[in-house]
Amino acid sequence: MTTTIYYAAGSLDGYLARPDDDLDWLLSYDGSYDGDEAEADPMGEGGSYESFYESVSALVMGSATYEWILDHLDVAGNGEWPYKKKPTWVLSSRELRLPEDEGVDVRIADAPVRELYPELAAVAGDGTLWIVGGGGVASQFADEGILDEVHLTVVPVVLGAGKPLFGRPLPAGPLQLSGTRVFGNGMVELRYKARSDAP
Repeated sequence: MTTTIYYAAGSLDGYLARPDDDLDWLLSYDGSYDGDEAEADPMGEGGSYESFYESVSALVMGSATYEWILDHLDVAGNGEWPYKKKPTWVLSSRELRLPEDEGVDVRIADAPVRELYPELAAVAGDGTLWIVGGGGVASQFADEGILDEVHLTVVPVVLGAGKPLFGRPLPAGPLQLSGTRVFGNGMVELRYKARSDAP
């Protein structure tokens, strides 16, 4: 059974990016925490991102997230599409350019998530369907009752304004905390179940 997870990093005040989609606050973040329970930094070798990514069978994202990745490939993946061999759906009503790398499977889809979900779940199988972003896409999955979990890495930076973690209140009510992780760079991962029947 597919597990649909919204996995993202956000500021302390709940934003994914600045109003202009800038992520300098995240990419240049340099903090630390010396507590005994601190794990390796999430993006480092053997970090939580690596283990999460291994579980991912398919990805879905909005056009703003997709175009940001294409425009910042040197940051995201040394000039290459960072999600090779992982089928990726981009929700958009516009025609969008595709990555030029070989072996990349990017599909532009102009359809509601409820209509797309059977295809997404069939490809993801028993693995993870990763909602990469943004908040509007995550909200669409939540509205349809097909968002299983939220994994948020909180970066201790306050932006004051920007692109919110979700586009609107969640219809299912409060999330259920299922775990936390503290990292040596001062970030904290909060894991929540978004549905009472989530695995």
